[in-house]
Amino acid sequence: MVQVPQRAAFSGPTLVRLLAGLSGVVTEAPQSLSDRLSQWLGWTDAIALSTALNGNPPAGADDMRVIDSDENTLCTRARTSLTNTIAGACQSAPAKRGRSAPVPVQLAAFEVAARDAAAHYAECRQRYLSAQQLMEMDIGNLRGRLRTLLAEKTPAMARLAEVDAVMEQALGSRERSLLAGVPALLKVHFERLHEAEHRALSEAQTSGEPATVTPGAWLNLFRKDMQSVLLAELEVRFQPVEGLLAALRTR
Repeated sequence: MVQVPQRAAFSGPTLVRLLAGLSGVVTEAPQSLSDRLSQWLGWTDAIALSTALNGNPPAGADDMRVIDSDENTLCTRARTSLTNTIAGACQSAPAKRGRSAPVPVQLAAFEVAARDAAAHYAECRQRYLSAQQLMEMDIGNLRGRLRTLLAEKTPAMARLAEVDAVMEQALGSRERSLLAGVPALLKVHFERLHEAEHRALSEAQTSGEPATVTPGAWLNLFRKDMQSVLLAELEVRFQPVEGLLAALRTR
């Protein structure tokens, strides 16, 4: 098994901590959340947010509707579907018959060449981006539906729905920009794993030791780590949905 040096732990969301451990290039932000938000929100966003916080709620927003269990089910199904999609995107190709047994290090023909590794990463990157696009679309649609339900509840809940819509609009591009950089951070981990296994094989060949390795072990490990990162990203993206659901559960 390829050994990767352990790195210092970081606090914060699981996604940040995973990327810090895998890539070694993520640092903790010294600023508070309020400081960062003040930089991310433009003056037009601030005006829209202020209007949502202080303005009158839409007419007819005094219905004391309680969340239907169907909405909980809808959110659960959406999350389960995205989780399954992530698992499929990170699944390795089926092993060929007769190649499951360890191969002697001296038979280095199975080593992934640099050009082959680049092709593997390109495929993994595309799968990651596709999963991101699906998460953005499905969660965005779900978030909009929950806001509609909130607007039908109470004046306070209607205002909360409006605030959420403003925040999604204001921070959406920033979120996409930040999350778009995740594949590049994963590439650092990808290359480190590939180089570590290649180095281990070369050293074993030089020493003449009868060591054995499992073909593609480093690539399977990367796919597993990529899945962990995607699931952590799903947690981050789903937080607004969880907040809207919590609001809908109140009377």
